[in-house]
Amino acid sequence: MTVKTEKPSRLRREIQELAEAMHTNGTMDAAAYAKITMRDKGKVETAAVAPLSGDEIRLLREQAHMSQAVFAQILNLTVGYISQLERGTKRPAGAALKLLNVIKNKGIEAVL
Repeated sequence: MTVKTEKPSRLRREIQELAEAMHTNGTMDAAAYAKITMRDKGKVETAAVAPLSGDEIRLLREQAHMSQAVFAQILNLTVGYISQLERGTKRPAGAALKLLNVIKNKGIEAVL
């Protein structure tokens, strides 16, 4: 099985180069430069997230002095899902896992 990788077109490479130069010399502000999509920027390395056990999730919530309901509301999750995570019947994945790792590394204040 072969994997086809798409190379950016010459025009796209020129636009990227021009935007980077304009940002570097100050003619393009950071907000405009940030609007360049990830597709235009290429592959972005993301930080690895560690899996969390139910006990670790419960400890994070208790250290924040929050009920399951408040913790769920802050993370935009359901109370039932938080309960399942803490009991270990479900494992967090995706955005929930990322948010929990941010809380673990930087504290609850990072998401408030």
